[in-house]
Amino acid sequence: MDSELTHDAVAAALHTQLLGRTLEVYRSIDSTNTRAAALARQGAPDGALVLAEEQTAGRGRLGRSWLAPAGSSLLFSLVLRPNLQPAEMQRLAMITSLAACRAVERLYGLYIAVKWPNDIQFNGRKLGGMLCEAGLEKGNLAWVVVGLGLNVNIDPHTLGELLVPATSLSRELGHEAARLPLLAALLEELEPLYLRVNAGWLPHDAWRERLATLGEQVRVSTPQEASEGLAEDVDANGALLLRLADGSRRTILAGDVTLRTE
Repeated sequence: MDSELTHDAVAAALHTQLLGRTLEVYRSIDSTNTRAAALARQGAPDGALVLAEEQTAGRGRLGRSWLAPAGSSLLFSLVLRPNLQPAEMQRLAMITSLAACRAVERLYGLYIAVKWPNDIQFNGRKLGGMLCEAGLEKGNLAWVVVGLGLNVNIDPHTLGELLVPATSLSRELGHEAARLPLLAALLEELEPLYLRVNAGWLPHDAWRERLATLGEQVRVSTPQEASEGLAEDVDANGALLLRLADGSRRTILAGDVTLRTE
């Protein structure tokens, strides 16, 4: 059975210079994002990490809950203080999903893709997802909390009825996966990407290559409306460029995507 994630074990496993140097680890917490946001408001440094074995009120996008039995998943949130404008915040989700894909591929040889905007997938099944929340000061980004949940050692059938099919690393590998090496690899992949973004690098091209959504006929649902068309491209800040049936193109900042065949 995979070992419990403790403060001492996590601290010893991390070889990053910034991410996770300030660290909180919980056996159970309502939400790592909620705690990380509170720390950010209190002045927590760039790279502070909140990790939990279990969330009792985990949150996904659009107010949805995030289900994860204790010890089954990788659940963490990072406090970041990027050199970005509010409209550029999605770049942090881009690099976090890239880091997750690369870490899984490096450790297990599985090619992981991204479903726009923030889902991590293997063969069309959801392996994880992200939630970004920001704090503003005088119209500028004061901090961003990036929360990530990855299904590691969990039977997807125990999650009940979901909007999209789910999977886990253990299901795809046929055996349990150790979460601590995965966390360390993910943060090692993420840190240089974060430093590059802060120096002005655009992650758009690298992220675009991982997007499973592009080139597909999709339906995009937002709180205001639903649109159908060809997922043609994404812009530098991650917005989806949707080509409608009448030939016009719509820019969509956030929404739920389903394939037209689903």
